[in-house]
Amino acid sequence: MKPILSIVIPCYNSESTLEGTLESVLHQDFQDWEAIIVNDGSPDNVETIALTWLEKDERFKYYKKQNGGLGSARNYGISKAKGEFILPLDSDNQVKEDYALKAISVFTEKRNVGVVYGHAEYYGERTGIWKVDDFNLNKILNHNYIDACAIFRKGLWEKIGGYDQHMPHQGHEDWDFWISMTALNVEFYHLKQVAFRYYVSNTSMIKSFTDKMVLENQDYIVKKHSAMFHKQFQDLFNSNGEQQNKFLNKISSRKFVIDAFCKKLLGFKLFNSELDKL
Repeated sequence: MKPILSIVIPCYNSESTLEGTLESVLHQDFQDWEAIIVNDGSPDNVETIALTWLEKDERFKYYKKQNGGLGSARNYGISKAKGEFILPLDSDNQVKEDYALKAISVFTEKRNVGVVYGHAEYYGERTGIWKVDDFNLNKILNHNYIDACAIFRKGLWEKIGGYDQHMPHQGHEDWDFWISMTALNVEFYHLKQVAFRYYVSNTSMIKSFTDKMVLENQDYIVKKHSAMFHKQFQDLFNSNGEQQNKFLNKISSRKFVIDAFCKKLLGFKLFNSELDKL
């Protein structure tokens, strides 16, 4: 039978962390899953580890491909996925026990939700909780604050055309992916709980990014989604202009000025309506 959830795990130089990642998949509360391990041309011992896990549980699947980067590996794994829902799980992260179970419940109850995400717990060279905010279009256009370890409907991945494999530098595919989701008016649901454990290491890919590389990726994303960025800027500009005009109109009211003065210095107002509307 087809699984409900497909967990896609790209691997490159992952032999030191992969065991913990696969253990977390096996011991989660939700059990109607398949886990697709994608060896993205890794030069280490990933294949041996993966094949061992295939013997432990038939829900683990293994594929090997030529190295193409994170976006390419995720797309390859999702193309093999049979589940209705996708969870991209980096090979050094660990899914929390109840994350998938609660996410699937949200999808079942709220048919308009396309993405479910939550907080993360740091481990490795950093500890603590990475708390993320509710979804906000302005914020996601400004920078990515939602990790790739979110669960989404596979059909949305198909509509978007997958993760962008042509960015100047690998590492911001998930940011571009979420922006593409917003173009489809997808609803994001924030679980407001820790969803996964996030591994922190000085050797992680994102640590190798220079300011120049970040700017090149930002430039690529802004150009790709220029219509959305322009519309959002225009909406903000118009909104701010309307608020400014309302304030200027109030300032021009003698009653408002007198009330503001009395409220500030004397603690009472002469008129009850004008200042309250500010």
